[in-house]
Amino acid sequence: MTGRQIAHSPYMEWAKLRSVARFNLATSGTMGYPLAELGITIDQLEINGPSIYGYEPLLQAIAARYRVPRECVVSAMGTSLANYLAMAATTEPGDEILVEQPTYDLLLNTARFLGLEIKRFQRRAETNFAIDLSDLERNLTRRTRLIVLCNLHNPTGALTPDSVIKQIASLARKHGAYVLVDEVYREMLYESAPASAFHVDPERVIVTNSLTKAYGLSGLRCGWVLAPPEVAKHIWHLHDLHCGTYPFPTEFLSVIAFERLPQIAGKMKSLLERNRKLLLEFLKSRDDLEFFWPEYGAIVFPRLKQGNVDEFCDLLRREFETSVVPGRFFESADRFRMGVTIATDTVRESLEMLGRGLDRYKASLMTPSLR
Repeated sequence: MTGRQIAHSPYMEWAKLRSVARFNLATSGTMGYPLAELGITIDQLEINGPSIYGYEPLLQAIAARYRVPRECVVSAMGTSLANYLAMAATTEPGDEILVEQPTYDLLLNTARFLGLEIKRFQRRAETNFAIDLSDLERNLTRRTRLIVLCNLHNPTGALTPDSVIKQIASLARKHGAYVLVDEVYREMLYESAPASAFHVDPERVIVTNSLTKAYGLSGLRCGWVLAPPEVAKHIWHLHDLHCGTYPFPTEFLSVIAFERLPQIAGKMKSLLERNRKLLLEFLKSRDDLEFFWPEYGAIVFPRLKQGNVDEFCDLLRREFETSVVPGRFFESADRFRMGVTIATDTVRESLEMLGRGLDRYKASLMTPSLR
């Protein structure tokens, strides 16, 4: 197509076509939860069912879990679509939004697709990727319509306390802006009564989330938005333009999943605790990596002290069948993101291969003929 750029996400293209490897540390969501363990069989499913503006039992389940009014809940097919709908519902082309840096590729490319002017506020490595409130306030203007962040932060896993989000919401209120908080990784705290930034200021804060990352239920595409009622209504109407209705089998299965979430969470939490121990031991053993260790979650974002990350990632995949995510997809060319959400034995093998890859790359830097 000539005359205009076709919108796309370089990261999503890479993730779908180039991330898979025998030893896959590029994943950020927990290993798949099997249908059999949901306690239902295929004969219990129906293809068609009631779905007007969402499936009412599912909306009620989301509202109950997060202790919010039903009219504040909008279902969406995954967190990415939820983020798109939330951005589109609160902005117009040419509006200004303020986005954390570094951030997730898809958030920036969604904003560009919507014709928004993007400004930034910093999360610096030297402060463990905490939000720089002073920088945020400096870049907030009367044109700002939306402030966007992830909690847990993608790609570093850093947790932003509600006290900080409360300050951000207060600043947003003064400028007539909203705050969009992507909480999909916050689910990895595995709380029985999960906290949410929505409660910090239900008139200014919009939250997106899903069952995809923490519970191994990515295939259900069960996502949602928590928003003030007037914003929620706008999102439903935007959704009419894109998807119409949702696939009923996934809505039905999502309700079952919510009923079984304590058991699912217990299994995934145990897996993650085992894998995080292995990951921390590995990182501490490396003198060629600099890292911030997040208190929760499955991802870390180490810095390669010497060399070129893209070059290293290519070597790692080519010679060791191992995959991590190059930091260029998160505005950090000297880092890579890795996750330990697969089976523990596979994590152990994958970390061993990663170590071999790092050793091999370090040797190549000292002896260029090995490259």
